[in-house]
Amino acid sequence: MTSRIRVASYNLRGLKDDAAAAAEVVRRLDPDVLLLQEIPRHPLSGARIAHFARRTGMVWSGRTRRLSGTGMMTSRRVIATDSIDRKLPVAPRANPRSYTAAQVRVPGGQDITVVSLHLSLLADERLAHARQILDELAAAPTLADGPFVVGGDLNESSYGPAWQVLGERLPLVTPDRPTFPAAGPKSWIDAIFASQDLTVLPHADVPLERALVSAASDHLPVWLDLQVASGTPQEDDEVRAGFRGSRH
Repeated sequence: MTSRIRVASYNLRGLKDDAAAAAEVVRRLDPDVLLLQEIPRHPLSGARIAHFARRTGMVWSGRTRRLSGTGMMTSRRVIATDSIDRKLPVAPRANPRSYTAAQVRVPGGQDITVVSLHLSLLADERLAHARQILDELAAAPTLADGPFVVGGDLNESSYGPAWQVLGERLPLVTPDRPTFPAAGPKSWIDAIFASQDLTVLPHADVPLERALVSAASDHLPVWLDLQVASGTPQEDDEVRAGFRGSRH
């Protein structure tokens, strides 16, 4: 028995544009997991993010946003751990960076580790961060043997070194097409990668008019559908404990 799961990644530009349009984009995509970048992270932004989640019909854990603006939302069709942030080192006075991770499972299916990242504007930092993220995920006791999905805003093209490091470990699974700026895409800087033990289904187009996506954010979303095999039955509390003891 197999199930389908959709993973999308979207840079919201701090919800500085038309939040209603951004929510409409997400509703049309209807993802099970939404990897987010540039969600608002000022002290009073929690209510705005929660309101955005309600508009999209998704669930936000409320735990992320404080480190660098990466985050994650999930549909009610999957079981998910609370997402966590892990801080990444940056140069003095540079924008803070982190990645957000969680485990998700279609009921009765296998566990999948999902990661949202937003890499640095500095090439050396991007490469170091990509390596650190992959090394930390591989070393985590509860994650080392499971499948991975990593996606986000890489801030470089597919020829960049950080992109190449990710691609060596995790095959690229979203289409080769520009994602920035949304009003007239010229640069391909948003992508999703997935481990080889996951079955990626043919890409499904979703109607997203240029006026809608350009009003919503300066980035276009990317997404993929996975075929998820049935896993060994586990208690839900065990799944939700996947990152227990490592929260920040």
